[in-house]
Amino acid sequence: MAPGGNRGWLLRLVIAFSFAQGAVSMARPAVSYRALALGADERAIGVIAGVYALLPLFAAVPLGRRTDHGRCAPLLPVGVVLISGGCAMSGLANSLWAMAVWSGVMGLGHLCFVIGAQSLVARQSAPHEQDRNFGHFTIGASLGQLVGPIAAGALIGGRDMAGTSALALLVAGAGGAVAFTSLWRIESRTTAKSRKEQGERVPVQRILRTRGVPAGIFISLAVLSATDILTAYLPVVGEHRGIAPSVIGLLLSLRAAATIACRLVLTPLLRLLGRTLLLTVTCLLAALLCAGIALPVPVWALALMLAVLGFCLGVGQPLSMTTVVQAAPEGARSTALALRLTGNRLGQVAAPASAGLVAGVAGVAAPFVMLGALLLLSAGIALRAPGRPEGPEGSGTDARERPKRSGFRRTSGI
Repeated sequence: MAPGGNRGWLLRLVIAFSFAQGAVSMARPAVSYRALALGADERAIGVIAGVYALLPLFAAVPLGRRTDHGRCAPLLPVGVVLISGGCAMSGLANSLWAMAVWSGVMGLGHLCFVIGAQSLVARQSAPHEQDRNFGHFTIGASLGQLVGPIAAGALIGGRDMAGTSALALLVAGAGGAVAFTSLWRIESRTTAKSRKEQGERVPVQRILRTRGVPAGIFISLAVLSATDILTAYLPVVGEHRGIAPSVIGLLLSLRAAATIACRLVLTPLLRLLGRTLLLTVTCLLAALLCAGIALPVPVWALALMLAVLGFCLGVGQPLSMTTVVQAAPEGARSTALALRLTGNRLGQVAAPASAGLVAGVAGVAAPFVMLGALLLLSAGIALRAPGRPEGPEGSGTDARERPKRSGFRRTSGI
């Protein structure tokens, strides 16, 4: 199957990603609640959330190298096994250090799945389809982020917080395993065989020096850090403000639903505003809304803020994927995506740990002010980055961002 052909594989990938991400999104708040029940404070929550990203931080580039010169599909079932196992074992763990270890296993599984899946989308999509297909692919993540917190909120509560959060983690592990059903023969054999003809490995330093790659990595880092800290720390905010876990679950799912809505209309938004303006405006709005969460607003206002915030955060991830893929050298696109994920995981290690320190000193709302500053910086980077031209008419950018010469060309801007 040539790039741009039948897209049944994309639908099955979205379904599998929905279950895998749903398991993770259900497990993350459940881990926070279980850790709180076991005696963790805000700093310990930050450490456990950071360990989730620690193993992936070292594994991303080797996995990307392997995928550049081989198949993508084998990483998908490996990721599902690690996600499901990490969720289940977190539910059975009775100490904070064990929960941190299994949280790291869960994070490694998520990394394996995402590297394989993103590389598959990049490899089996025509260049002018990449914005759209990456947008559709990330709908799977948003669906998981929509259902997962609701399911966690429905199961967690009452006097036995430790027991109900453990049950939620076991259910998350079982739900993640359902992703296996959509992974059969998802990769084209023709596309996979063509990878064996790739030349020598491109040095990491050369990839990172490619214009556009660092900007895409940083914007992705900022957006994912915002999503991650929202998931980990909104339950803590809810505990301090007397908001029930079921309501927190609905609020997190509302954010995810708004992100889905954003990605469904991503292509017309790109045609209307162009890549640079769209990234800049959404990052700026997200910065203001993150800082606003620190204010003691009523639940209805918090829901409204999270809905708009979810819409704004829906832009950064798919556009940064296309940016990095099209900026990277031909034989190093999976490695470039892996470097983007390394940046994400670095943010997931540093941001929760920093958030834990900030929360311990200045209160549980302070991490959201820190997120606002990070997103404000990403808005400035998006504004300074050059627009990314595309080939065919109607492929996702306005006329100002199309190349002056005909045909598609790889470029490194955002």
